[in-house]
Amino acid sequence: MNTLLLALVSGAVIGLALGALGGGGSVLAVPVLIYLLGSTPVAATTASLAVVAVTSAVALVAHARGGQVRWRTGLLFGAAGIGPAMLGGAVAGRLPAAVLTAAFALVAALAAVRMLRPGRVPAEERPVRPGRAAAAGAGLGAVTGALGVGGGFLAVPALVGLLGLRMRAAVGTSLLVITVNSLAALVMRAGTVPGPDWAVVAPFAGAAVLGAWDGGRLAAKVPGAALQRVFAVMLLAVAAFMLADAVV
Repeated sequence: MNTLLLALVSGAVIGLALGALGGGGSVLAVPVLIYLLGSTPVAATTASLAVVAVTSAVALVAHARGGQVRWRTGLLFGAAGIGPAMLGGAVAGRLPAAVLTAAFALVAALAAVRMLRPGRVPAEERPVRPGRAAAAGAGLGAVTGALGVGGGFLAVPALVGLLGLRMRAAVGTSLLVITVNSLAALVMRAGTVPGPDWAVVAPFAGAAVLGAWDGGRLAAKVPGAALQRVFAVMLLAVAAFMLADAVV
């Protein structure tokens, strides 16, 4: 299978996971870019940021039309993450490849555990506390900038558990936060770290966007809990492989 075809197929699978799960699927983008498409860890995290930014922005439009985006909360959350995201993007280019791979593996494992043990959902939305929103947004921005992940698996629980949003509103609002953080990290990385092969990344991102639409239809046919468990187990296996690769 040539590189272009592999990029299209793997991008479609990533998009399918994103659309079906509503968040967390982009965690697979980095290992796919490294181990299947031959990117370095730094280039892979940069490419992942581009994929995450595009797919999140596209998905955001649909959620906004449905009235499931809390713009004020999302912009506050996202604004607090811009600085840390840019700092994380700058630091990523200075980290050894093994350290970056190991850090990503640990975050992927955290994502898998979070999916296997979902938090409780509040009965009704509570007033948002600006201090909590800023602190949570800063932490998410740092992770997004350094590791190239969208952070939906962290943003959604934070928006639900810390800020009191209902699940559907949290998913829609998290897309706004992820888009802002990803773009901020990309701006900081521009010209400061080795860029990815855009001839491969562009079709990968395009296939991911198309796959995300099909993922939404898949979610309507298959129980979400079952999809989430299967994905979480697969993600744990990927995290273990990446961690072993980093330390050997």
